[in-house]
Amino acid sequence: MIRVWNQMLASVLVNAIYEMKNYPVVLLNTVLSPLSFLVLIFLISDGSLLGEAILGGLIMSMFQSGVSLQADLSHLKNDFRLQEIVVGSPTRPSAYVAGMALSEIVYSSPALIILTILFALTINVPFIQVVGIVVVLLMVFLSSVALSFAFATISTDIVQSFAFSRLITVLFTALAPVYYPVTLIPEPFRFLAYLSPTTYAAQLAQHMGGLTQISPEMFGFDWAVLLIFTAVFLWVGFSRARWRDV
Repeated sequence: MIRVWNQMLASVLVNAIYEMKNYPVVLLNTVLSPLSFLVLIFLISDGSLLGEAILGGLIMSMFQSGVSLQADLSHLKNDFRLQEIVVGSPTRPSAYVAGMALSEIVYSSPALIILTILFALTINVPFIQVVGIVVVLLMVFLSSVALSFAFATISTDIVQSFAFSRLITVLFTALAPVYYPVTLIPEPFRFLAYLSPTTYAAQLAQHMGGLTQISPEMFGFDWAVLLIFTAVFLWVGFSRARWRDV
Protein backbone atom coordinates (compact mmCIF):
# COMPACT_ATOMS: atom_id res chain seq x y z
CA MET A 1 0.00 0.00 0.00
CA ILE A 2 2.82 2.41 0.87
CA ARG A 3 4.49 1.66 -2.47
CA VAL A 4 1.24 2.42 -4.32
CA TRP A 5 0.90 5.77 -2.53
CA ASN A 6 4.52 6.59 -3.36
CA GLN A 7 3.88 5.76 -7.03
CA MET A 8 0.82 8.01 -7.06
CA LEU A 9 2.74 10.80 -5.32
CA ALA A 10 5.49 10.56 -7.93
CA SER A 11 2.90 11.06 -10.68
CA VAL A 12 1.54 14.13 -8.91
CA LEU A 13 5.04 15.58 -8.55
CA VAL A 14 5.91 14.95 -12.21
CA ASN A 15 2.65 16.03 -13.82
CA ALA A 16 1.32 18.75 -11.50
CA ILE A 17 3.72 20.20 -8.95
CA TYR A 18 6.59 20.55 -11.43
CA GLU A 19 4.35 22.26 -14.00
CA MET A 20 2.71 24.54 -11.44
CA LYS A 21 6.08 25.59 -10.05
CA ASN A 22 7.91 26.15 -13.34
CA TYR A 23 5.06 27.29 -15.61
CA PRO A 24 2.51 29.04 -13.37
CA VAL A 25 1.05 30.97 -16.31
CA VAL A 26 -0.50 27.79 -17.72
CA LEU A 27 -2.69 27.62 -14.62
CA LEU A 28 -4.66 30.49 -16.12
CA ASN A 29 -6.13 28.09 -18.66
CA THR A 30 -7.67 25.90 -15.96
CA VAL A 31 -9.21 28.99 -14.36
CA LEU A 32 -10.27 30.97 -17.43
CA SER A 33 -12.15 28.21 -19.23
CA PRO A 34 -14.82 27.50 -16.58
CA LEU A 35 -14.97 31.05 -15.19
CA SER A 36 -15.34 32.72 -18.58
CA PHE A 37 -18.47 30.68 -19.31
CA LEU A 38 -19.72 31.45 -15.80
CA VAL A 39 -19.34 35.19 -16.32
CA LEU A 40 -20.96 34.99 -19.76
CA ILE A 41 -24.03 33.13 -18.47
CA PHE A 42 -24.25 35.48 -15.48
CA LEU A 43 -24.29 38.55 -17.74
CA ILE A 44 -26.72 37.11 -20.29
CA SER A 45 -29.18 36.01 -17.60
CA ASP A 46 -28.79 39.18 -15.47
CA GLY A 47 -27.65 36.98 -12.62
CA SER A 48 -30.68 34.69 -12.58
CA LEU A 49 -28.61 31.65 -13.60
CA LEU A 50 -25.65 32.26 -11.30
CA GLY A 51 -26.19 29.05 -9.33
CA GLU A 52 -26.50 26.94 -12.47
CA ALA A 53 -23.38 28.62 -13.89
CA ILE A 54 -21.36 27.83 -10.75
CA LEU A 55 -22.37 24.17 -10.90
CA GLY A 56 -21.61 24.20 -14.62
CA GLY A 57 -18.15 25.54 -13.88
CA LEU A 58 -17.53 22.71 -11.40
CA ILE A 59 -18.71 20.10 -13.91
CA MET A 60 -16.57 21.64 -16.65
CA SER A 61 -13.51 21.76 -14.37
CA MET A 62 -13.86 18.10 -13.39
CA PHE A 63 -14.52 16.95 -16.95
CA GLN A 64 -11.70 19.11 -18.32
CA SER A 65 -9.34 17.71 -15.68
CA GLY A 66 -10.13 14.15 -16.71
CA VAL A 67 -9.86 14.87 -20.43
CA SER A 68 -6.57 16.73 -19.95
CA LEU A 69 -5.15 13.48 -18.64
CA GLN A 70 -5.30 12.10 -22.17
CA ALA A 71 -2.99 14.76 -23.59
CA ASP A 72 -0.58 14.53 -20.64
CA LEU A 73 -0.40 10.73 -20.77
CA SER A 74 0.15 10.83 -24.52
CA HIS A 75 2.87 13.47 -24.14
CA LEU A 76 4.72 11.49 -21.47
CA LYS A 77 4.29 8.23 -23.42
CA ASN A 78 5.41 9.45 -26.84
CA ASP A 79 7.93 12.17 -25.99
CA PHE A 80 9.51 10.75 -22.83
CA ARG A 81 8.68 7.02 -23.27
CA LEU A 82 7.39 7.06 -19.71
CA GLN A 83 4.83 4.33 -20.31
CA GLU A 84 7.59 1.95 -21.43
CA ILE A 85 9.48 2.71 -18.22
CA VAL A 86 6.38 2.13 -16.12
CA VAL A 87 5.56 -1.13 -17.93
CA GLY A 88 9.04 -2.43 -17.14
CA SER A 89 8.78 -1.43 -13.46
CA PRO A 90 6.80 -2.88 -10.55
CA THR A 91 4.30 -0.02 -10.92
CA ARG A 92 0.73 -1.14 -11.47
CA PRO A 93 -1.15 0.50 -14.36
CA SER A 94 -3.97 1.37 -11.94
CA ALA A 95 -1.57 3.18 -9.59
CA TYR A 96 0.03 5.04 -12.49
CA VAL A 97 -3.32 6.19 -13.90
CA ALA A 98 -4.71 7.02 -10.44
CA GLY A 99 -1.67 9.15 -9.67
CA MET A 100 -1.88 10.94 -13.00
CA ALA A 101 -5.61 11.52 -12.51
CA LEU A 102 -4.97 12.92 -9.04
CA SER A 103 -2.33 15.22 -10.53
CA GLU A 104 -4.97 16.69 -12.86
CA ILE A 105 -7.17 17.53 -9.85
CA VAL A 106 -4.19 19.20 -8.15
CA TYR A 107 -3.45 21.07 -11.37
CA SER A 108 -7.06 22.31 -11.54
CA SER A 109 -7.19 23.20 -7.85
CA PRO A 110 -7.17 27.01 -8.36
CA ALA A 111 -10.38 26.88 -10.41
CA LEU A 112 -11.96 24.29 -8.13
CA ILE A 113 -11.19 26.36 -5.03
CA ILE A 114 -12.69 29.53 -6.54
CA LEU A 115 -15.80 27.70 -7.72
CA THR A 116 -16.22 25.92 -4.37
CA ILE A 117 -16.09 29.25 -2.53
CA LEU A 118 -18.69 30.70 -4.92
CA PHE A 119 -20.83 27.59 -4.38
CA ALA A 120 -20.65 27.97 -0.59
CA LEU A 121 -21.57 31.66 -0.79
CA THR A 122 -24.41 31.22 -3.29
CA ILE A 123 -26.04 27.81 -2.85
CA ASN A 124 -27.50 26.84 0.53
CA VAL A 125 -28.71 23.24 0.64
CA PRO A 126 -28.60 20.40 3.22
CA PHE A 127 -25.30 18.56 3.60
CA ILE A 128 -26.67 15.33 2.10
CA GLN A 129 -27.46 17.17 -1.13
CA VAL A 130 -23.94 18.61 -1.21
CA VAL A 131 -22.64 15.04 -0.91
CA GLY A 132 -24.85 14.06 -3.85
CA ILE A 133 -23.41 16.87 -5.96
CA VAL A 134 -19.87 15.77 -5.06
CA VAL A 135 -20.72 12.20 -6.13
CA VAL A 136 -22.01 13.51 -9.47
CA LEU A 137 -18.78 15.47 -10.00
CA LEU A 138 -16.67 12.41 -9.20
CA MET A 139 -18.63 10.31 -11.69
CA VAL A 140 -18.05 12.94 -14.37
CA PHE A 141 -14.35 12.89 -13.56
CA LEU A 142 -14.11 9.08 -13.58
CA SER A 143 -15.84 8.88 -16.96
CA SER A 144 -13.51 11.38 -18.58
CA VAL A 145 -10.42 9.77 -17.00
CA ALA A 146 -11.36 6.33 -18.34
CA LEU A 147 -11.84 7.60 -21.90
CA SER A 148 -8.64 9.62 -21.67
CA PHE A 149 -6.62 6.60 -20.59
CA ALA A 150 -7.96 4.46 -23.44
CA PHE A 151 -7.20 7.07 -26.07
CA ALA A 152 -3.78 7.99 -24.64
CA THR A 153 -2.47 4.42 -24.72
CA ILE A 154 -3.12 4.14 -28.47
CA SER A 155 -2.32 7.72 -29.47
CA THR A 156 0.97 8.36 -31.24
CA ASP A 157 0.52 12.06 -32.05
CA ILE A 158 0.64 14.72 -29.32
CA VAL A 159 -1.01 17.31 -31.61
CA GLN A 160 -3.88 14.91 -32.18
CA SER A 161 -4.13 14.35 -28.44
CA PHE A 162 -4.43 18.03 -27.58
CA ALA A 163 -6.95 18.58 -30.39
CA PHE A 164 -9.05 15.66 -29.14
CA SER A 165 -8.99 17.03 -25.58
CA ARG A 166 -10.24 20.44 -26.66
CA LEU A 167 -12.92 18.98 -28.95
CA ILE A 168 -14.33 16.64 -26.30
CA THR A 169 -14.36 19.38 -23.67
CA VAL A 170 -16.30 21.72 -25.96
CA LEU A 171 -18.80 19.05 -26.98
CA PHE A 172 -19.50 17.79 -23.47
CA THR A 173 -19.38 21.01 -21.44
CA ALA A 174 -19.75 24.07 -23.67
CA LEU A 175 -22.36 22.86 -26.15
CA ALA A 176 -24.19 20.60 -23.69
CA PRO A 177 -26.57 22.37 -21.24
CA VAL A 178 -24.16 22.33 -18.32
CA TYR A 179 -24.23 26.04 -17.39
CA TYR A 180 -27.99 26.42 -17.76
CA PRO A 181 -31.13 24.24 -17.47
CA VAL A 182 -31.83 21.88 -20.35
CA THR A 183 -35.36 23.33 -20.52
CA LEU A 184 -33.92 26.44 -22.18
CA ILE A 185 -33.13 24.38 -25.27
CA PRO A 186 -36.04 24.31 -27.77
CA GLU A 187 -37.86 21.02 -27.34
CA PRO A 188 -37.32 19.75 -30.93
CA PHE A 189 -33.56 19.87 -30.35
CA ARG A 190 -33.51 18.78 -26.71
CA PHE A 191 -32.89 15.13 -27.55
CA LEU A 192 -29.41 16.10 -28.79
CA ALA A 193 -28.52 17.37 -25.32
CA TYR A 194 -29.43 14.04 -23.78
CA LEU A 195 -26.77 12.30 -25.85
CA SER A 196 -24.19 13.77 -23.46
CA PRO A 197 -23.65 12.32 -19.96
CA THR A 198 -22.87 15.81 -18.67
CA THR A 199 -26.49 16.80 -19.33
CA TYR A 200 -27.68 14.24 -16.79
CA ALA A 201 -24.93 15.29 -14.39
CA ALA A 202 -25.94 18.95 -14.66
CA GLN A 203 -29.63 18.14 -14.28
CA LEU A 204 -28.92 16.16 -11.09
CA ALA A 205 -26.60 18.83 -9.67
CA GLN A 206 -29.07 21.63 -10.40
CA HIS A 207 -31.89 19.69 -8.75
CA MET A 208 -29.86 18.83 -5.64
CA GLY A 209 -28.65 22.42 -5.53
CA GLY A 210 -32.26 23.58 -5.23
CA LEU A 211 -32.11 25.43 -8.54
CA THR A 212 -34.46 23.34 -10.67
CA GLN A 213 -37.13 20.77 -9.93
CA ILE A 214 -37.49 17.36 -11.55
CA SER A 215 -39.83 14.50 -10.74
CA PRO A 216 -38.69 11.56 -8.56
CA GLU A 217 -38.91 9.37 -11.65
CA MET A 218 -36.66 11.68 -13.66
CA PHE A 219 -34.28 11.97 -10.69
CA GLY A 220 -33.89 8.19 -10.57
CA PHE A 221 -33.61 7.98 -14.35
CA ASP A 222 -30.83 10.59 -14.44
CA TRP A 223 -28.87 8.68 -11.78
CA ALA A 224 -29.32 5.41 -13.68
CA VAL A 225 -28.18 6.91 -17.00
CA LEU A 226 -25.17 8.62 -15.40
CA LEU A 227 -24.18 5.35 -13.69
CA ILE A 228 -24.49 3.48 -17.00
CA PHE A 229 -22.42 6.07 -18.85
CA THR A 230 -19.75 5.93 -16.14
CA ALA A 231 -19.68 2.11 -16.09
CA VAL A 232 -19.44 1.89 -19.89
CA PHE A 233 -16.69 4.52 -20.08
CA LEU A 234 -14.73 2.74 -17.34
CA TRP A 235 -15.11 -0.59 -19.15
CA VAL A 236 -14.00 0.92 -22.44
CA GLY A 237 -11.13 2.77 -20.79
CA PHE A 238 -9.60 -0.09 -18.87
CA SER A 239 -10.50 -3.12 -20.99
CA ARG A 240 -9.77 -1.69 -24.41
CA ALA A 241 -6.74 0.41 -23.56
CA ARG A 242 -3.47 -0.90 -24.93
CA TRP A 243 -1.13 -0.76 -21.94
CA ARG A 244 1.68 -2.81 -23.39
CA ASP A 245 2.78 -2.35 -26.97
CA VAL A 246 2.45 -5.67 -28.79
